[in-house]
Amino acid sequence: MSKILVIDDDNAINELIKVNLELEGHKVIQAFNGVTGFALCKQELPSLVILDVMMPEVDGFTVAQRIRKNDNTKDIPILMLTALSQLNDKVNGFNIGVDDYLVKPFEMEELKVRVRALLKRTKQIPESASTRELLTLGEVTLMPETYSVKVNDKTAKLTPIEFDILNLLFQNHGNMVSSAQLLKDIWGYSPDDDIETIRVHIRHLRSKLDKISGGKKYISTIYGGGYKFSI
Repeated sequence: MSKILVIDDDNAINELIKVNLELEGHKVIQAFNGVTGFALCKQELPSLVILDVMMPEVDGFTVAQRIRKNDNTKDIPILMLTALSQLNDKVNGFNIGVDDYLVKPFEMEELKVRVRALLKRTKQIPESASTRELLTLGEVTLMPETYSVKVNDKTAKLTPIEFDILNLLFQNHGNMVSSAQLLKDIWGYSPDDDIETIRVHIRHLRSKLDKISGGKKYISTIYGGGYKFSI
């Protein structure tokens, strides 16, 4: 049974999420402010945190930063909820390390889809660990057990999302993978206006690869289309 922590100061929304997720078979823990939420996150070590942005005293961005900086909670996936729809707010969340982002008001079915996608990704060993997919290409090797990538003798630790993106590009090396396919295969849904989600994670992934590749660029942008991994 997955354990989900909901941190939202809106009692009605918090309770609505709790009821719907419990009907899905999850155990739900509730917090109604950021201070209590972070304390419960450290204590309970949930499978997933659903986190509101606009809260008094300690906002969601601050809570997300604290979760990512704590050694015991840094890998817990975070789904951020907010009434803010500006692009900068979404980018800020992804830069902190938020895994997914849902703007209020939202449909409960969409929340469930995103929860299922996040839990599926973080609960399972990447498919490449249990199949005969290509794990080495030239000087680049993927290490699914540790969510890492190795270039020659240098290694970089990736987030689960970054690893899944790189693996999908890796398996399609030399061919373009569209942004729509990335959203569908990695996040499990196909929003029409969420391309910035891809851009932020690709930027982080490139930055990590740059540090271990000696300046060699592996991921190219196909403008208006998607991305391509090449050796």
